[in-house]
Amino acid sequence: MTGTVGVVVIGRNEGARLIACLASLANQDVSVVYVDSGSDDNSVAEARKAGATIVDLDTSVPFTAARARNAGVDALRRVGLPTYIQFIDGDCIVVSDWIEKARHALDQNADMGIVTGWRSEIYPTASIYNDLCEFEWHRPAGDITACGGDMMVRSQAFEMVGGFNPSVIAAEDDEFCIRVGAAGWRLHRLPESMTRHDANMTRFDQWWQRAIRSGHGFAQVGHLHPDYFVPERRRVWVFGAILPVLALVGLITSLWLTAIGVAAYALSYWRTKRGLIQSGLLPERARRHAVYLTLSKVPNLRGMLTFYWRHFKGRSMNIIEYK
Repeated sequence: MTGTVGVVVIGRNEGARLIACLASLANQDVSVVYVDSGSDDNSVAEARKAGATIVDLDTSVPFTAARARNAGVDALRRVGLPTYIQFIDGDCIVVSDWIEKARHALDQNADMGIVTGWRSEIYPTASIYNDLCEFEWHRPAGDITACGGDMMVRSQAFEMVGGFNPSVIAAEDDEFCIRVGAAGWRLHRLPESMTRHDANMTRFDQWWQRAIRSGHGFAQVGHLHPDYFVPERRRVWVFGAILPVLALVGLITSLWLTAIGVAAYALSYWRTKRGLIQSGLLPERARRHAVYLTLSKVPNLRGMLTFYWRHFKGRSMNIIEYK
């Protein structure tokens, strides 16, 4: 028997991107819920026009993607929870045959709790920042530990772990996947195109804010699950904190310390570039990517420190937006 599918789309001020997202779900034998996080454009009206069930999140509570996804599942639950739930961000277009392929994979594998596929950028050449996202999305197919927010989840697995953690403001999908895997479910990436994403990043400050958000995710999810994001956090401390301090101290005490710090950055850049070329990137593209990946440790550190400060003070984990 083929399982039923409900789709939860989340978004805020996505405009034409949301219209395209909902249009890609038409005629796919799915029920659609759109969860809006305080849009002041025509998003809600367009979603209603497309026939989606609308959920307006309470603006008195901090928005998070995790909270929005849970609210979408609550709306599905009120009319009868489907066998599977496809989560989609409102800036993504769903590839026409993805729903059926993901549904088939879950139908055929009773131990599989989550199935995902390949996301790609709609406009990868529009900016270096979009291109960075395009490369970030490309991950090997097969059994996995975690994936991004575009995923089809078995409702039984979702209910078993209690859904997403609404307090996690970044990498909430990783945190959810960790708990699903710990509950005994298998997570799998199919070698299939799943969604096409519109990062719409054209400015350096957008990329910087996104990197801050990633650092917050490293720290918060690492706090909840100490064995996760360990290499990422270690690299941020070394290249975002220790080496800059070493270089600055060297300017006062010994230029050898500064030279060591600069050499460590140069070595990190060279190793990153070499790895990117070995993965298939052309040298010029690899050089550009290596510059940003090396630099990203600085805003990552700011994001990590933001989490630690908020946690220490007992403050709310408010979202960090980049667009």
